[in-house]
Amino acid sequence: MEIQIDEQLLNFMKEIEAEGKSRAQWAEVESCDWFQSDSYCGGYDADDEAFCFSYYHPDGREFWFQFSLEDVKKIVVGQIRQLTGRKASK
Repeated sequence: MEIQIDEQLLNFMKEIEAEGKSRAQWAEVESCDWFQSDSYCGGYDADDEAFCFSYYHPDGREFWFQFSLEDVKKIVVGQIRQLTGRKASK
């Protein structure tokens, strides 16, 4: 499923960018639920060296997606407008 970069997700990206942390610094404070809203929950995963998020579709389905710290900058400036999610396994 393609997950469009909406205002909630863009605000998380701006927050990540504003933190100014390196991958190593994010790894020191990794958390699976640092960023939360009605539609999203996620944080940095040191093993994957990526931000790992869940997206909760209005119909109740959950999708997982990831993006790198480098992707954050591209998302903030509009170079990346969507991310690919996969259906969460239960």
